Amino acid sequence: MNLTVVIHEAAEGGYWAEVPAVAGCVTQAESLEELRKNIHEAIEGCLSVEVQDIPLSETDRIIEVVV
Repeated sequence: MNLTVVIHEAAEGGYWAEVPAVAGCVTQAESLEELRKNIHEAIEGCLSVEVQDIPLSETDRIIEVVV
C-alpha cells in the first residue's frame, strides 16, 4: 500500500506530517529521520483502530476494496 505523506516545517522547529488519506493521522519530530519512523508508527496506529459495529438494514450493502 502506498500512501501520500505531506511534510511541513513546524514554526517552532522540527517537522510535522499528515496522511491525507487517513483522517486524523498526524505526527511530529525534530528530524526528518525521526519523522519517517514516527509516520510509520502513526499510520499503523490509525489503521489498527477498532471500528464499532454499524447496524445494517436489509437494503444496505457491504463491499471490500483492495488498495
